[in-house]
Amino acid sequence: MTSVDHASDRARPDGDGSANGRRGELAEFLRARRARITPTDVGLPPGLRRRTPGLRREEVAQLAGVGVTWYTWLEQGRPINASVQVLDAVARTLRLDQAEREHLYRLAEVPGIPPDTATVTVSPAVEEILASLDPLPASLTNGRYDVLASNKAHEDLFWAWHAMACENRNVLWCCFVELDARQRMLNFDEEMPRVVAVLRARFAQHLNEPAWTGFIRRLSAASPEFAELWARHEVAQPGSRTKHFLHPEAGLLRMRTTSLAVADMPETWITVYSPADDETRERLKLTRRG
Repeated sequence: MTSVDHASDRARPDGDGSANGRRGELAEFLRARRARITPTDVGLPPGLRRRTPGLRREEVAQLAGVGVTWYTWLEQGRPINASVQVLDAVARTLRLDQAEREHLYRLAEVPGIPPDTATVTVSPAVEEILASLDPLPASLTNGRYDVLASNKAHEDLFWAWHAMACENRNVLWCCFVELDARQRMLNFDEEMPRVVAVLRARFAQHLNEPAWTGFIRRLSAASPEFAELWARHEVAQPGSRTKHFLHPEAGLLRMRTTSLAVADMPETWITVYSPADDETRERLKLTRRG
């Protein structure tokens, strides 16, 4: 097995090498994960005179195919570069599960590669929460604004937004590509640049993921307006906003959006639409379809 020695993964001798902050946490995390694996777990002889439990640093480096110095400096919390591919090898050697792997990526300040959202399963508990929010429209979305689930009130509010069946189930695709949807969001020019800026900020954690890069490429091709906004490289944090919708039966609706993170589903949010005024609260009843 040869050691990895790509330029992007070489140790940088600059900096003071102190183990503090994020790098200090990374160092402690790696030492703890290394200590829980015995040599026999990975097919190595137990050996003699082991002062600490678990694998030695040089053994982790050998099994992962990385340089001993590079791994030692990584575990010491030094300011070195690490690619996703090399961290993947370390993660496999240390037998990290998905949560631990993503934690490793965050501490090492590189983008992680979680499972594609197409494999996400919405639990019955989350579906029950969505249903219990009715008559307030509510949906479950991920970081790309894919709609993973929604309640009946949400479906009633937005059912007429499409000239044809919606295949993408994505908020951005709907708003930028569907002409009917675009015409029904009255403050589109104010709200959608901010939504794109939030997407751009989230994209920084998914730079190497085909599901994300492919989505951006397809939407940019379908909507020159989205492509222009994306090219600005503006970033923003999500937050509560007021959106103005023109419903074919209910008329003008001013809806306040509030997003709630779902703890056991990383990068997913329940977005609740609340009437911003009494007039909207009364008109919202006219959106129901029985």
